[in-house]
Amino acid sequence: MDGPLGADDQAVVSEPDDDCEEDVAGEDAFASREITRDLAYPMRLVWGPDSFLWLTERTGKRVVRVNPADGARTTAITIDEVFQSGGQDGLLALALHPDLLRGKGKDYVYVSFTYDVDPGPAVDRRTKIRRYTYNPATKTLGSPSDVITGLPGSDDHNSARLLFGPDGKLYYTIGDQGNNQFARMCNPIRAQELPTAAQVAAHDWSTYVGKILRLNLDGSIPHDNPRIDGVRSHVYSYGHRNPQGLTFGRDGKLYSNEHGPKSDDELNLIKPGKNYGWPHVAGYQDDQAYTYDNWSASSPTPCEELVWNDYVPPPSVPRQLESAFSHPDFKEPLLTFYTVPNDYNFFDPACGFLQYICWPTIAPSSLHYYPTGRHGIPGWGNSLLMTALKKGAIYKVKLSANGKTVVGEPVELFKSTNRYRDLAWSPDRRTLYVITDTAGNTSSPDGGATTALENPGAILEFKYTG
Repeated sequence: MDGPLGADDQAVVSEPDDDCEEDVAGEDAFASREITRDLAYPMRLVWGPDSFLWLTERTGKRVVRVNPADGARTTAITIDEVFQSGGQDGLLALALHPDLLRGKGKDYVYVSFTYDVDPGPAVDRRTKIRRYTYNPATKTLGSPSDVITGLPGSDDHNSARLLFGPDGKLYYTIGDQGNNQFARMCNPIRAQELPTAAQVAAHDWSTYVGKILRLNLDGSIPHDNPRIDGVRSHVYSYGHRNPQGLTFGRDGKLYSNEHGPKSDDELNLIKPGKNYGWPHVAGYQDDQAYTYDNWSASSPTPCEELVWNDYVPPPSVPRQLESAFSHPDFKEPLLTFYTVPNDYNFFDPACGFLQYICWPTIAPSSLHYYPTGRHGIPGWGNSLLMTALKKGAIYKVKLSANGKTVVGEPVELFKSTNRYRDLAWSPDRRTLYVITDTAGNTSSPDGGATTALENPGAILEFKYTG
């Protein structure tokens, strides 16, 4: 089950280590401002080689370039084929080819989006990854070329993080589609299901839910992808819930974060062919505050006759302890946000009808490796930066020298009443840019929940001034 590991969508720079633990920059060393706002649910943010910020608008169906100096916007393309229903579907991922604007004939921009394959009124979502060519004269994208089509798509838990590895491959995350909860409670979670050889031959990607994929740039399967249960496919790792963050660190180590259920958001070190446990395990395999309640297997009462309950399922729904799961390739996370005991009270009156905001999770929405180097922010090198939707904060997680463990406790930075969706930084790594959701629920300053966001659909700048 061995295979290569990949690097980040923002270059991992090898420079002398500047990190002195006695001199670690805190948020008081930054000046902040709002660059622009009222974007249509910005989803992914990348610093481009043209010194513009590139982003996708999930509901606007646009790829937009933003001048970080004054917030001026230009639309590179509007993709009418995108299907967006008001859920978590729409124009999703964005990745710039490493040779964009380098005069090598590879001015390519990659996106992913949901589309409807049903020609009638019914909706049958799928996801595709598409490549466009950038025209620097017109500052627009054209010449569309589909990399892969027919990937799973949903109105929930699409994940959709796309990036290049240093091996020249594409890496892409797909969530569990939001199954086994809410309106999709009767749909089984397939994160443990692996493709058969027949499915791969037929280009049937339906089992790719809850997976991290590795693809050639033409969408084909790399010959050195891991062989799992005797089958080589695009699947690189599996057993994921909703991995919205993916990044490469030192020595090509691949990290991901993902949303947990009511607890146990995860930070993972991804290895080829490994199983990350979902839905049998959330966080550590400790039998704490989580059981796998399989609504789709309800008997004798069929699931369709049940009423969803996020706390106590009906007796007909089978429940499984984490300790009942056993798999030789199971891998636990590096860190959780957060693990709580079985007697934890998930009902917090401070959050009223928005109880999930008070649950012990942060809702991690992106992940980026911040490299070492003499010109970066002091003390930040060899860290992972995570944006969070529920806490309106960036979390800085220090890694050990070998990148295999976490050092100390995460540091919460730039807390505000926002839903932080993604981040990027300037080439000198001293200015951070953060996009925020246009609407939604988040933590309020009083510790409760609110729908009133400070900077809706915005790009925020945090500039190091130390």
